[in-house]
Amino acid sequence: MTTTRTFRVPNISCAHCVYTIERELGALKGVTSVHADQASQLVTVEWQESQVTWEDIRALLQEINYPPETA
Repeated sequence: MTTTRTFRVPNISCAHCVYTIERELGALKGVTSVHADQASQLVTVEWQESQVTWEDIRALLQEINYPPETA
């Protein structure tokens, strides 16, 4: 099953931030699409639940210092 989630990452401040998030998340097995936007500070990720979980994605974002905003 494919899951898509959009969330805010408050510390996206430049093009390098966007590049890093897209490159790192895109390298996760099971992630099929990543789009980060500097202006809105939103990230949209699409992934195959059979290969990667939201917790895996969140943990990687924490590890690279771009934690998603908690609701």
